[in-house]
Amino acid sequence: MRELLQSPAIPAPKFRYTPCVRSGPLYSVSGMVGLDPATGALVAGGLVAEARQILQNLRAALPDYGVGLEHLVAARIYTTEFARFAEINQVWEAFFADIAPPARTAVGVSALPLAAAIEIEFTFYREQTA
Repeated sequence: MRELLQSPAIPAPKFRYTPCVRSGPLYSVSGMVGLDPATGALVAGGLVAEARQILQNLRAALPDYGVGLEHLVAARIYTTEFARFAEINQVWEAFFADIAPPARTAVGVSALPLAAAIEIEFTFYREQTA
């Protein structure tokens, strides 16, 4: 069974995809770029501002998806500015200061949607209780 999940807390997709798909205990959150929830536009400020916004948007959407950060098992980071990965890592470490972070992969890429500097996708695992 596949359940398609949406969240009014984050900007609606700009292209045809589902923000989060649940299949059994597995939740796959589509790659997120740093969109401002109020305007739907990429936040100003570049890489660090975009990274912060992605994580803020994720946190805002989680209640609608029915999972929490404690269910996060993997994240995949894509960036066009891999030489600045230490800055991404600072944002990441601040976000996960009070909870164990998930497994993580980071990949340098030549381009991302909407000319973003960073995109992150997430995988959650949460068994349903009766």
